[in-house]
Amino acid sequence: MGIVPLAKALELAQEYDLDLVEVAANARPPVCKLMDYGKFKYESAMKAREARKNQAHTVIKEMKLRPKIDPHDYDTKKGHVVRFLKQGDKVKITIMFRGREQSRPELGYRLLQRLAEDVQDLGFVESNPKQDGRNMIMVLGPHKKKTEAMAEARQAQEARKAEAKANPGRSQNAADADAVNAEVDVEDEAPAEASAEA
Repeated sequence: MGIVPLAKALELAQEYDLDLVEVAANARPPVCKLMDYGKFKYESAMKAREARKNQAHTVIKEMKLRPKIDPHDYDTKKGHVVRFLKQGDKVKITIMFRGREQSRPELGYRLLQRLAEDVQDLGFVESNPKQDGRNMIMVLGPHKKKTEAMAEARQAQEARKAEAKANPGRSQNAADADAVNAEVDVEDEAPAEASAEA
């Protein structure tokens, strides 16, 4: 519109039923805009809300182990670490030493190396194992970012919802059982055909 006196600008705003909003106060002359200010505030609040919704908070999960851990307990703890890494979270692994175990830090180091090798397809060693008093600490970071993991989880959830809508009143366990029964029926028919050919 160009440079317009303030009275004329206010008159234009009233004529179009809009608000006169100062955009750049420090400019000479000040820059103003004709807009619906309430709508502008609402849209900016919605954009900020959407940005917060998609924002990922980096979380460090912690898993504590002992140097003399049983194989089954190790598998359980490893399963938790795998789940955390799949969710896109960092994992801090702590080996706690007690008593005479403190004189054998190599046991903890070997355990941490084994765990890192077991989950190397999901994560990487972000900080190498280091002794910290009675504990040995290592941090694993995920290969995929938190936002990617959240997007994949959202897609999987939408796929499950679509499947539930397609087959109402039918649980996932029932669908799995039907698939197993179908495989069993096919196997039962195969010997009958073989005997007919003989």
